[in-house]
Amino acid sequence: MIKKNIWLKVFMLSVAVMLSGLTASVKGSATLYTPYTRLAVSPGTSIDYTIDLVNHSGQMSNDEISIVGMPDNWKYNLVSGAYSPRRISVLNGEKKTMTLKVDVPYQVEKNTYTFYVRAGSSSLQLVVDVTETGSNETEFSTTQANMQGSANSTFSYRAALKNRTAQKQLYSLRSDAPRGWSVTFQVDGRSVTSVEMEANTNKDVQIELKPSAQIVAGSYKIPLSAVTGSISAKLELEAVVTGSHELGLRTENDVLSTTANKGGKRTLKLVVRNTGASELRNIEIKATPPAHWEVNFEPTQIDQLAPGSEATVTATVKVSNRAVLGDYQVNVEARTPEAYAKITVRTSVEAPFYYILLGIVIIAAALYIVVFLFRKFGRR
Repeated sequence: MIKKNIWLKVFMLSVAVMLSGLTASVKGSATLYTPYTRLAVSPGTSIDYTIDLVNHSGQMSNDEISIVGMPDNWKYNLVSGAYSPRRISVLNGEKKTMTLKVDVPYQVEKNTYTFYVRAGSSSLQLVVDVTETGSNETEFSTTQANMQGSANSTFSYRAALKNRTAQKQLYSLRSDAPRGWSVTFQVDGRSVTSVEMEANTNKDVQIELKPSAQIVAGSYKIPLSAVTGSISAKLELEAVVTGSHELGLRTENDVLSTTANKGGKRTLKLVVRNTGASELRNIEIKATPPAHWEVNFEPTQIDQLAPGSEATVTATVKVSNRAVLGDYQVNVEARTPEAYAKITVRTSVEAPFYYILLGIVIIAAALYIVVFLFRKFGRR
């Protein structure tokens, strides 16, 4: 009898242990689930996980919720509904949904990071691959920093301004262009001198560089910067000016009219000026005079002329003996393969002075003869 009682007690104790173990395992059997357990992101990214706590244990679960292994300086927030849960109770066959927001910092090394969400005995592993080393800085960059054009061109660049910081920033856009250059910044189609940007955002900046018409051909560095009180991002552009080719032509006294005697000569001083930004070579001086006139130049060609420089040419105009009194046009041009200039000089042909004296003599002689005849025959 005593042995039977002992065996009965042993049997009952074994059953109790088994039942207590089963109850413990069932109580902790709620499962954590999210579809995306491994993500690749860049520094400064905010990750939003939707996590379900599913209860198929056969009875109600009541599990403590925790985040384990979150990397240093990573911020997170776990909510369910309008609350930040520490323990969640789920009826059998139902689920509760939680949202976990994880902010990857800007200053982070390129690496693989692992942390866990736990609910009772259930553990959900989450892996984040940071694809590049981050920074807490501002970037001002362009994919095309070099352009070429003439002095009459507008050099247009497209740049990207990136706020890699965790705060809103107001950037002042500045340039340190060489003398003779104008710089314009445009954001969203408007000309600006500053731009405000939220944290971890980008802006396209259109930059237009305009040189003066007199600028000398060459390569120019244009330093730009986006500046706040504590941050500065720099960008250097290059503009290669091939130079404009322009010529100017005038008379020395800026008068485009003169006089000359029939069959006579008139000397004009012409000034040829390189008004462009590139050197000009082999400038030819030519004229288109009236028929039977001659125009000679000294020199007939200017070998080279630097930008902004002048050369004087002497033009000798010989009027035809057949010319009648009146006004004539003499067209003069300076020409190279790259540039061209032209002026028209109005030339008034006058009678020589001795023709005038002869006319006076003839008129006087005619008057004398009239008076003489009047006196001789007027008395009859």
